[in-house]
Amino acid sequence: MGFEIRNVCVIGAGLMGHGIAQVFAMNGYQVSLVDISDDILSKALEKIKWSLGKLAEKGVLKEDVESVMKRIRTTVNLLDAVRDVDFVIEAVPEKLDLKNKIFAEIDSVAPRHCIFCSNTSGLPITLMAEATKRPDKVIGMHWFNPPQLMRLVEVIKTKYSSDDALRTVFELSKKLGKTPILVNRDIRGFIANRVYGVIGNEALLMYLRGEAEPIEIDAACRYKLKLPLGPFELSDFTGSVDIRVSARTLMEEILKRYPEWEPHKELLEFENATFKLIKERYDKGLLGVKTGQGFYKYPEPGKWVRPDIPEKYAEKTDPLEVVAPAINVSAWLIKNRIVTAQDIDTALKLGYNFPMGLLEYADLIGLDNVVKVLEAKAEKVKEPYSAIYNPDEFLLTLVKEGKLGKKSGEGFYKY
Repeated sequence: MGFEIRNVCVIGAGLMGHGIAQVFAMNGYQVSLVDISDDILSKALEKIKWSLGKLAEKGVLKEDVESVMKRIRTTVNLLDAVRDVDFVIEAVPEKLDLKNKIFAEIDSVAPRHCIFCSNTSGLPITLMAEATKRPDKVIGMHWFNPPQLMRLVEVIKTKYSSDDALRTVFELSKKLGKTPILVNRDIRGFIANRVYGVIGNEALLMYLRGEAEPIEIDAACRYKLKLPLGPFELSDFTGSVDIRVSARTLMEEILKRYPEWEPHKELLEFENATFKLIKERYDKGLLGVKTGQGFYKYPEPGKWVRPDIPEKYAEKTDPLEVVAPAINVSAWLIKNRIVTAQDIDTALKLGYNFPMGLLEYADLIGLDNVVKVLEAKAEKVKEPYSAIYNPDEFLLTLVKEGKLGKKSGEGFYKY
């Protein structure tokens, strides 16, 4: 790019923003942290100082807390904050119009070399780029919560992104001690959330079809796949029922404006099939931990305890039944050169604490067995959404060529 990033602006001092600002300051960058009130900014600084203190106690902070804090200045003046910076990342609420407005405003003031990034997890970066006169310098940089601890960063390329800007953000992520993965197309959900979402939706559909109870599916994922939480446990914990209902109208509006945001139409039909169950639970207030009851019951609203799931329930469900569609969607992503197999596995290991990559698991089980499960689902499930079960041509090609995974020496990986 011909310049070195020294001065950074983080817009939004909430849950993600203050954590991102902390990471930059810990790594030697001068940070301007912006929000709409001094009260919000004051509370953000308190949280940063507390977090730095905890890291110092553990002996992982390279310098004293005050030295890091001195690199962070706060302001409510957005335009002043970006006037002399090399890099901007926004972490404001997930409202596309708000993000577009911010990018349009700072575009006229920030230096021409300055790169703009969005930390959005669920909005198209492309539309944000179009709000500026520097679309080639607008990149997605999706951090995971909490930013101070989570290593994964998804770096998203739009159809406008220059290779230089993309490379700069990718290398910057590494300098911050993160593990970046490159997403070559601005698609809905990016990688970690997109692929895991397929697992969650298939679990819901297996429940809807009467194939397994939530406790049986969660037990199989917990005890056989060794996941920290099964899909129903995770749904309750994160409040995904509430999130999906509130996000649905926005998603439909965005797809009308920017249909390329979802190039995999079969995936959209698949997700739509679960929405009836989601809406029913939403209307009944079964939102998970926040209301005290979801797929499991909790001591009181807002109080999480891990559901009691005896290991005996794991014997009733084959975990491959739950994850095979996600393996299929992963094959589609690889075929379309949106991401690599290794990056999909990295995303799930770092973003969702998978002990083994999803595609490593597929290779271990045997890709021929994955195809058999998918074909059986496609045959059994006579619904419009069952097209998602048709084995992707990339997956079928691997099997036809005898690349079945570990047992043949090659599958998604070479052994």
